[in-house]
This record gives sequence, C-alpha cells and structure tokens, in this order.
Amino acid sequence: MSAPKLLLVEDDTALAELVEYRFRGEGYDVRTTDDGDEALLLAAEDTPDLVLLDWMIGGTSGIEVCRRLRRNKATAHVPIIILTARSDEDDRVRGLETGADDYVTKPFSPRELIARVGAVLRRVRPALAGETITVGDLALDPTAHRVTRRGEAIKIGPTEFRLLRHFMEHPGRVFSRGQLLDAVWGSGSDIELRTVDVHIRRLRQAIAIPGAADPVRTVRSAGYALEGV
Repeated sequence: MSAPKLLLVEDDTALAELVEYRFRGEGYDVRTTDDGDEALLLAAEDTPDLVLLDWMIGGTSGIEVCRRLRRNKATAHVPIIILTARSDEDDRVRGLETGADDYVTKPFSPRELIARVGAVLRRVRPALAGETITVGDLALDPTAHRVTRRGEAIKIGPTEFRLLRHFMEHPGRVFSRGQLLDAVWGSGSDIELRTVDVHIRRLRQAIAIPGAADPVRTVRSAGYALEGV
C-alpha cells in the first residue's frame, strides 16, 4: 500500500521540520511549504490525502486556502486539519465552518497530531489505515489483498486491484485516463493512455457477476467512475 500523502503548510520553520520528521518516521510522504499560494499549486499538481494547514501563513491565508480547496472539485474531498495559535471559540467555529475537518491549537504534541491525522484518515479513507473499504456490494481488504462482491471472493490481478482500490477510495468521482495513469502506474509513467482502457475492461470482467449491474461507469469524453450498486 502506498504511503499516505501529507501536505504540510506551516511558516514556522522549526515546527515544520519537526512535524515533517515525525510524520516521515510514521511512513507518510510529506511535502511542505510556508506559502498559501504555493500550497494551492502543490495540491493541484498532486492531490494529497490530507492537508495540515497553518492559519497564519504568507500569501493566501490559511482560512482562504481551506475555502479554495473545498471549492475545487479535485480537492473538495481532501481532509484538512487547521493548525493555529488562535484558541478562541469563534476562531475554531470559523475554521470548521470554512470546511476544516479538525482544529489543533498550538502548542501541540506531535504524538497527538499524528493520532488526530490517523483518526481523520481512518474515517474518510479506510484503505489508508489498512481497513476494509466498501462501496455498494464490493468490499476490498488492502492488507489481505482480497476483493469480494456480495460476499463471494473475486480473483483479480495486481494492476486491476490497484485500479479498483483507487476507485473505491473515491466513489462516484470521475477520473480521466491521465489521472488514472498517475494514480495507479505513477506520475511520469510512459505507459500509453489506451492501456487504461485495457485494464478497465479486465477489471469489469473480474468483478462481473450474473444479474448484477456493472459498477464501473464510462463517462464519455471524461473518463471512468465507480458507482455503488
């Protein structure tokens, strides 16, 4: 299973280095910036699994970064935890109403922050925590590398497994062939776009069962999505 991708937006250099060090030690893939505008660019280039966002940063403010991430379809689903020295109730409410999933007041324990991040990821992205993820009548166990549909085990190849897991982590979301290449084969891959179509066809064949609808939806001129059936 790939490492969870964490975007850390923090202008306190010492704190940023400490948080990055601790999360890397826990197996996270961490990118850091101290600037709100750059944070938006980084999130657009490679969608993170979670954003740790300081309220008071250079460029676009943390609260505005949160608002823009929520408005963008590509990042609207990404969990956001705000880090701030502002502890007033009104500030906490404002942060949560803007779209943050959690609010951590400075100073904080790195151990507690790691626990909070883990808790949020378990809630919104079960597969990142190694837990079974379910969409409709499909269930995927990322640890046992096992897929079932209506309780029946399904034989599935490793590429199709990664493809299905990506779909199940984002049910209903439409992905272009290019986005699927980056997510499943890795960014910078020289594999042709039509390869995606081949593996989509194999995935459909693997999860097909008599009398059940095809959960993989083709969106003309856009790509593919997985729907719960």
